[in-house]
Amino acid sequence: MSENLDQSNINKAGKSNDSEPGLENAVEVSDEALQKRVQSGSPSPQRLQRPHSSPPRFVTVEDLLETAKGVTNMALAHEIVVNGDFRIKPVQLPEDSLEKRVKEIVHKAFWDCLSAQLSEDPPAYDHAIKLVGEIKETLLSFLLPGHTRLRNQITEVLDLDLIKQEAENGALEITKLAEFIIGMMGTLCAPARDEEVKKLKDIKEIVPLFRAIFSALDLMKVDMANFAVSSIRPHLMQQSVEYERKKFQELLEKQPNSLDFVTQWLEEAADDLVTQKCGRSWPAGEEAAGSREAPRPSPVAVQNYAYLQLLKWDHRQRLFPETVLMDQPRFQELQRQLEQLTILGAVLLVTFSMAGPGVFSQADSAEKLKMVIKILLIDMHLPSFNLEDALTAIGDKVCVEVSTCLSQCGLAPFTPDKETVLRGQIQAVSSPDNPVRRIMDSRILTFLETYLASGLQKPFPTIPGGLGPVQTELEEVAIKFVRLVNYNKMVFSPYYDAILTKRLGPA
Repeated sequence: MSENLDQSNINKAGKSNDSEPGLENAVEVSDEALQKRVQSGSPSPQRLQRPHSSPPRFVTVEDLLETAKGVTNMALAHEIVVNGDFRIKPVQLPEDSLEKRVKEIVHKAFWDCLSAQLSEDPPAYDHAIKLVGEIKETLLSFLLPGHTRLRNQITEVLDLDLIKQEAENGALEITKLAEFIIGMMGTLCAPARDEEVKKLKDIKEIVPLFRAIFSALDLMKVDMANFAVSSIRPHLMQQSVEYERKKFQELLEKQPNSLDFVTQWLEEAADDLVTQKCGRSWPAGEEAAGSREAPRPSPVAVQNYAYLQLLKWDHRQRLFPETVLMDQPRFQELQRQLEQLTILGAVLLVTFSMAGPGVFSQADSAEKLKMVIKILLIDMHLPSFNLEDALTAIGDKVCVEVSTCLSQCGLAPFTPDKETVLRGQIQAVSSPDNPVRRIMDSRILTFLETYLASGLQKPFPTIPGGLGPVQTELEEVAIKFVRLVNYNKMVFSPYYDAILTKRLGPA
């Protein structure tokens, strides 16, 4: 199984809304980005105004390799714990790649050799017996400690010494061995592989049969690896917090400036909250200076506010804080989902306001309208997506749906002028400064902030006004966001507390 893991791509199943990028990409992003920061002696250009917390030092190649290995292991453990849909998938070599061509040539040579041996008179079974030995070891590796009867069966029937003696005496029935192997595979395989194993019974020629058996066994190895991952997840969860913290501490000891971006991220959040509290606390016209002292936000409030800022992060211009770097793809996906929800909510709010509350009173009509808009916004994350063009198409579709609902309710249809106004209001949502869009964005963040402060407790906080039509989607995003934040807090809270104590003073 370990060999299979080494040769497999690590991937996450599922796709947003519930999916996230593959683990292979996540590990690659985390590893590469952290290694760049480990090797970097200066912050990014936009942060030159802030000195390093500790001077950089030279590192050896061995240090870098050791650090890279630690980062990769930490990322893998983190992925297994955080991603409930984590799966391992067989490696898929690129078409026309040199590696794939070499593999095909070598495999063809091997199977041709086996075919030639079996075609001799009398047949030679040297290669075939070696394959049976590999199959035997693979089948035994699938067994659990309690599978004593199956273990004895495999050991007895696939006894290589006995098989060699039968081959030497011309008494070997290779077809019988194949039937036993296929039957045992059917017993041990996952239900999803039943059809593939059944198809093996229809293959009559020995060489194609052995090739198909090994292909099916490779898939069964992946299934077993995924079963092992799901089995260790509860135990790994108990240890992962300490493990990740330990690995990060080792990284920090090699590179003391590995908290620079985290420090700036938290300090900016603290300063923003102080500024906001000052604006709310001091009467109009009263200066901050003087006898009044600026209100001090709590460290928990600062951290929650900082995490919310990750949902507004400019990933092209700013490097992500080190402690959340492994989850950067997840935060980017959440950010995309929230941007889509903001547009969706704004369009629905404008439509319902103009059509009247009773027009879309039937749940199916409102859901149909929402689905139409979601489909037209599905590519919103792509660089080629044009929001203005999409909103033009959405305006046309919305007007059709509104006319249909008005007709079903026995009401007069919209006049051309009113349809023009509705299209114009929907088109105006394309501007980030659009009042409706800004209200939706603000209320979404308020809901997430309230839910984050509640600590993932149910029932959910009261949904802010205007967000009712997207409540289901918003609650799904909120659960993923808060779980991600809470786990990150458990791992890195000692570092956050130290930074904020220095910035804000002791609690």
